[in-house]
Amino acid sequence: MKYYAVVRLRGRHDIHKEIRDTLEMLRLHKKYHCVIVPENDSFRGMLQKVKDYVAYGEISSEVLAELLRKRARLPGNKRLDENYVKEKTGMGIDEFAKAVLEGKAKISDLGIKPVFRLHPPRGGLKNIKWHYPMGELGYQGENINKLIYKMR
Repeated sequence: MKYYAVVRLRGRHDIHKEIRDTLEMLRLHKKYHCVIVPENDSFRGMLQKVKDYVAYGEISSEVLAELLRKRARLPGNKRLDENYVKEKTGMGIDEFAKAVLEGKAKISDLGIKPVFRLHPPRGGLKNIKWHYPMGELGYQGENINKLIYKMR
């Protein structure tokens, strides 16, 4: 099963109610928040609706493992560590990331917060008014991994 990483790149000012509601359903409340969603028809429709406010694409297991290490938070805003993942799932963070992308495990198995809070990208964004490849918005395919790498 494929998973999409969805990163909100535009702010909250002057958004149509339908789009605002869809961003809330995706749990993208603020700029530079990231969620991991499965590729299915309902999420594809939601992403099509908010494509002018987010960047999304297929996440790789290496980038997912890096997000879990650096940006995943447990309730109480505690960091996720290797021991906690081994205790919960019986595998390391890298193995767990691969298992999630293969459909053998779920991110919710860890009990972490569903949103990754990222930094603004180092080196800046190209443009947040145009779609990829001239700007940063919309479907980026594998290039979403480079964007997340700049934001971790």
